[in-house]
Amino acid sequence: MPMLHFTPAEYKARQARTIKELERRGLHGLIMFRQESMYYLTGHDTFGYCFFQAMYLGTDGKLVLVTRWPDAIVAKRVSVVKDCRIWVNKPDANPSIDLRAVLAEAGCAGKRVGIEYDAYGLTAAIYRRLDAALTDFCHLEDASDLVTRLRYVKSPAELAYTRKAAELADRALVVGNRMAQPGANEGDILAGMQGEIFRGDGDWPGNDQIIGSGEKALIGRHTVGRQRLKKNDQLTIEWAGAYRRYHAAMMRTIFVGKRPARQYDMHKVAVEAHRASVEALKPGNTCGHVFAAYARVCDKHGYKKHRHSATGYSMGTTYQPTWMDWPMFYENNPAVIVPGNVFFVHTLIFDQAKSLAVAPGQSYIVTAKGNTPLSKSSLDLVNN
Repeated sequence: MPMLHFTPAEYKARQARTIKELERRGLHGLIMFRQESMYYLTGHDTFGYCFFQAMYLGTDGKLVLVTRWPDAIVAKRVSVVKDCRIWVNKPDANPSIDLRAVLAEAGCAGKRVGIEYDAYGLTAAIYRRLDAALTDFCHLEDASDLVTRLRYVKSPAELAYTRKAAELADRALVVGNRMAQPGANEGDILAGMQGEIFRGDGDWPGNDQIIGSGEKALIGRHTVGRQRLKKNDQLTIEWAGAYRRYHAAMMRTIFVGKRPARQYDMHKVAVEAHRASVEALKPGNTCGHVFAAYARVCDKHGYKKHRHSATGYSMGTTYQPTWMDWPMFYENNPAVIVPGNVFFVHTLIFDQAKSLAVAPGQSYIVTAKGNTPLSKSSLDLVNN
């Protein structure tokens, strides 16, 4: 028996919803290159999408994975996939031809077939060969959003994994808050926080954990090279608890020693903006409404030029290189918020000219009446 993280019935229900949407769009089947889609529909869990890997699901229920031998082993051990077609690394290997053979078996010739063009596994080089193999064979239509939108609303089982991820994120923050002291090495803090997640049976997150002190506290990205915290310093960290590939992200700026009065005011405003954003995070509102709440508070207090152009995004089951999922909070984004969504809200204020940062952020589940915080941690300032 494969080692599944969801019941076979849940996988069948997800596939059935996908097939129903394919039929609604008039598509004969779907070619998937997004690892998230494969994991969601079958449990297939691998980083093998760095090579050619495609999964086909037809409206008749036909399910086939085209992949390399190591990833076929993974599929048979951890997923509901039974039909794996293996391609072998050779100088003249062209797995697009293998995929075409699968599509021919599935009766796709001359049919409208959906494909996930927006996928990290579908590089330009792979696409060129794929396009050559399928030209005049079938009519490909971009369906990159199909499974992504189905994943937008989480099942009770998915929410249970998300809550576990949030618990691990909270535990990591306790470690980070304790270790952020003058003289501490950022590498030790990273190791302590991620180690706490591993000790709780958590996973690697979908992208690098962010850590930066001093001027690097305003970068908002992971960069190589670790520093030691100074006597009077700032440390911005962004991390995610990850459990069974489900994420719950958090973000903080921790103060070390004495900081300018302006930065304390920035934190106060950022927390006010966070709470306003969370108040707007409710069914019927759009992602644009949440961003507008953040912008309104920042602008009211004179921080318009120091706010960001986005203030969070959906959380779910994602793979490297990012834990960000669709959709995002930005100006006028029309994506509608519904119960069962999970969102990460971060209300950053970065004063680049003065090298001052504040970054309160954590994740929430959208409910029928509003939302519930996944994190039990306080947004209060930590000043070591």
